[in-house]
Amino acid sequence: MGHGSQRIDRVVDDGQVTSEKGSRPSSEPRPSNEPTPSPADNPADSTSGNPADSTSGNPTRSRMWLILLVVAVTVLVADLITKIVAVALIEPGDPVEIIGDTVTFKLVRNSGAAFSMATGYTWILTLIALAVVAGIIRYSHRLGSIWWALGLGLVLGGALGNLIDRIFRAPGQLRGHVVDFMSVGWWPVFNVADSAVVCGAIGLVVLTLFGFEFDGTRSGGAKDADDPARTDSEDATGSAKSDRQAPDA
Repeated sequence: MGHGSQRIDRVVDDGQVTSEKGSRPSSEPRPSNEPTPSPADNPADSTSGNPADSTSGNPTRSRMWLILLVVAVTVLVADLITKIVAVALIEPGDPVEIIGDTVTFKLVRNSGAAFSMATGYTWILTLIALAVVAGIIRYSHRLGSIWWALGLGLVLGGALGNLIDRIFRAPGQLRGHVVDFMSVGWWPVFNVADSAVVCGAIGLVVLTLFGFEFDGTRSGGAKDADDPARTDSEDATGSAKSDRQAPDA
C-alpha cells in the first residue's frame, strides 16, 4: 500500500492534480524560457500542412521531361517510317488517290520550310531548326506544365524529323530536301513532322493566351480563379495580419 500510494496522484494547493514525477497540469502555463516543441519532435504534426500540397498529384518536373521526350520520339519515329514508306511506294508525278482528288499521296521533295514555304533557303532553315531543338532541350528541365510538355514535344519531334532530312538526304548535308507526301485539297503537300510542328505551335500559343505558364503556374487573375482555396487562404492570412497590427482600443 505504501509503494502503491506513491503512484497515486496528489492534489496540490490550487486543487489541480499532478503526478508524482512532477509533470505539469495541462492548464498550467508553460514557462517563457522553456523551448516550444517543433514539428520535427512530433511526426504527427509534421504532416498536418496544407492538404493540397501533399495530395495535389501534380507531376514532377522530371516526369514532365519524360512526357516531352516520349511525345518527341513518337513523332520522330512516325515521321521517319512514313517517309521511308512514301519514298518506297509512291512514284514522283504519280499521286495515289485516297479520297478522289481531295486527299492524295503525292511524293514531293521540298527544299523549303513546312508546307513548301521559303524554298531556296534550306541551309538557313536548317540552322533555325538546330536552334529550336537546342533551345527546347536546354530549357526542358524547367517544365512544370503537362500541356507545355505535350506542345514542346510535338514541336521537338517535328523539328528533328525534318532536320534529319536536311542533314542526310540529297543534294547534300544541311541542304537536303524534305520528303512531303500528304496532300489535302488546296493545302500544300506536307508530312507528319510538319503537322506536329504546326499543332504544337498552335497549342503553345493557346496556352500562353489563357495564362498557362511554362513552369506550371498561371498568370494574372486566371491563377486566382483557378485556385479558389488558395485565394481564401490568402484572404484569411491577410485578415489575421491586420488584426495583429491594429492598435488596441
